[in-house]
Order: sequence, then C-alpha cells, then structure tokens
Amino acid sequence: MRFFDRVLDFWRNLDSRMRLWAGCALIAVLAVVLGWSALAGKNAQLERKRKAREAVLKELMPLRVAYRSAKLSSDTMAGRLAAVRPEDSPAKVIEEIGIRGKGVKIAPVKGERRGNIQEDAADVSIEGLTANEAINLIYRLEKGGRPLLLKKSNLRVRFDDPSRFDLSMTVALLKPAPGSAK
Repeated sequence: MRFFDRVLDFWRNLDSRMRLWAGCALIAVLAVVLGWSALAGKNAQLERKRKAREAVLKELMPLRVAYRSAKLSSDTMAGRLAAVRPEDSPAKVIEEIGIRGKGVKIAPVKGERRGNIQEDAADVSIEGLTANEAINLIYRLEKGGRPLLLKKSNLRVRFDDPSRFDLSMTVALLKPAPGSAK
C-alpha cells in the first residue's frame, strides 16, 4: 500500500496543468493498449479461420484431383459413346482393326443392358497370332475410338508352332440403349 500512497501523494503535489497533461497521457496509453488488445483478438480470430480453411483445403485437394480424373474419364467415355453408330458391332470393329489372313471366328452373344447402355457382345476366336499382334489387337480394342469392353480373354500357345498363339475373347461394344435420352 505504501507504493499506492506515494503515487497519490505525487499526483496531489502536481500543479493542475501537469495533472492535465499526465491524465491525457494516461488516457492515450490506455487507448493504445485497448486498441492493441482488440487488434490482437481480431488477429487471433483470423489466424484460427485461416488454419481451419487450410485444413479444409488439405481435405479437398485429393477430392479435387479425384474429381478431375473421374470427369476426364467420363468425358472420354461420353465422346467414345457419341462415336458409336447404330450399325456398329464388335465384328465390324475387329474387321476395321485389320486382322486379315488369320483364322477369325466371330459369334454373337446376348448382351446386357445396364441403365442407359446396351452391350452388343460377341465371342471372338483368332488363330495364329504372334505375341506382338495379340497385344496390339487388345490395345486397339480397349483404346480405340469406340467403347469396346474386353470381358474375357484367353491366350493359348499353339502346339504346332510355339511362336504363334490362339486368342479367344468375349468383347462387348457399348451403345446408348434405344429409347434412352442422350
């Protein structure tokens, strides 16, 4: 308490003009402290918001990449579906690839309907392919301009010529179902 008494005595001994200036200085210091406190509180609140938004962004970035990948795949598939003509069939697609001079047998199989997509399926047997020709054929079927689905594949080595293979596979050409909205 002695310290407080000394401060009060000092204050009372000041003349009125000095007391006025000291009071103004004390008010200014208090205003600065209050302003600083308010700014620090606002700064802390903004910092919390920033950290929360950074956490949300960290969660959303992988989702964004997955969405873009799915959208690219979907757009590619939509483009490939748009390229299918009503008269297309798996046999026509395989003939367009150009497997000539090989023993090619194509037998139509009943396809499925999944939502707005109709499958036009066929069993395909090709004899006397080299390994490179078989791989190129499968690649062209899957990555071609039309949406062809390779459902089942069996590659067998020939007994008479071990460098040749017999390829049997079930493929399905995906078409928009009749009556579905495009």
